[in-house]
Amino acid sequence: MVGVVTATRKTPALRLVAWGSPPSLVDVGVPEPTGTEVLVRVEAAGICHSDLHVLDAAPGALPYRPPFTLGHEIAGHVAALGGEASGLAAGERVAVYGPWGCGTCRRCAVGEDNHCDLRAELSWSGAGLGRDGGMAGYVLVPHSRHLVPIGDLDVTQAAPLTDAGLTPYHAVAGLKLAEDASVVVIGVGGLGHVAIQILRAVTRARVFAVDVREDALDLAHRSGADRTLCTGAGTAAVLRRETGGADAVLDFVGGDPTLALGAEVLRPGGTLVIVGSGGGKLTIAKPGPLPQGASVSLPFWGSSRELREVIALARAGSIRVETEQFPLSAAEEAFTRLRDGHIRGRAVLLPD
Repeated sequence: MVGVVTATRKTPALRLVAWGSPPSLVDVGVPEPTGTEVLVRVEAAGICHSDLHVLDAAPGALPYRPPFTLGHEIAGHVAALGGEASGLAAGERVAVYGPWGCGTCRRCAVGEDNHCDLRAELSWSGAGLGRDGGMAGYVLVPHSRHLVPIGDLDVTQAAPLTDAGLTPYHAVAGLKLAEDASVVVIGVGGLGHVAIQILRAVTRARVFAVDVREDALDLAHRSGADRTLCTGAGTAAVLRRETGGADAVLDFVGGDPTLALGAEVLRPGGTLVIVGSGGGKLTIAKPGPLPQGASVSLPFWGSSRELREVIALARAGSIRVETEQFPLSAAEEAFTRLRDGHIRGRAVLLPD
C-alpha cells in the first residue's frame, strides 16, 4: 500500500523527471504513511556514483520509471507511522536501509533485500533507485524493518554509511582472510576509504591502497592503509613483490585498467571483489587472466543486520566517513564536483 499525498504540505525534492534530463528541484506533496509505512524526516542524504549512473542512463537501460526522487543514503528521524507500523516511536533517530526488495520472498523476510529473489522482476532497486528517495524533506519508507536506530551518531555519518559503509562491509564479510593476508583496495573514494577502515577494524590483514590521485592516497593513509601506491606502469609488479600475491582485491572503480590490475596481482585461490560500476570488462576463461582457483564477487549493498553492525562500528569510533556537506539547493554543484572527481570522501546533502 502506498501512502496518501497531502495537498496542503509540501517539501522540496530533487527528482529525475525524465531520462536524459538533469535532476530538478521541485516541491512535492508530503505523503501520509499508511499500513506498515513510516514517514522519515530527512536530515542528511548522501550522493553516490550510482546516482550519476542513473542520471546518465539511456531510456530502457534501467527498469526504473521516472519521475522519482533521488537519494538512497538517508538518515533522519521518524515523523509519523502508519497504523500497522511497529518497533519505532515518533522522533526516533534512524538510518534507512536502502535496497528495498519485494518484501515477501524468503530473503526479504530475513532482511536480505539486497538479494531479493524477485529483484529481476521489480521496477526499482530501492530508495532513490526507482522509488522516491531521500533527497527531499521527507521520505516514505515501506516498512519499519528498513529503519536502523542510530542513537547519538551524527546524521552526516549515518546517511553515507547506509551504502558507503554497508557495501564494503558486506564485501569484506564475504572474505576468508588469514591473519597474514594482504588485501589491495583499488580506488580510495567514498567507499574505498571506508573499506580500509573496515578492514582495519575487523581483520588482521595488511591493506594496500591504490589510486591515481595523490589526495586520495593521503585519505587512504589517514584511513589506516599500510601502504599506498599511485597507479603507474610498475604498480602491479610492486604489489606482487610486496604482497606475494594479494589474497583479495577490492576494486571500487570497476574499469578496464583496474580489473586488469586486480587480476594481475591476485594470488591463486584469491578473490576479486568488483564493487565499482565503471563499465569495465574482464574475460572469465580457463586458462585466462585470473589465477587458478580464483573467485569473483559482485557485492550489492548488504543485509539490514550488517547495516546495524556498521552503525555499531561507527558509534564505537572504529569507522568514520570523510564528508563534504552541501545544502539541498546546491545539489547541482555537488553532482558536478562528484562527476569531476573533486569530492573528498562522500558528498552529503542537508535540507536548507
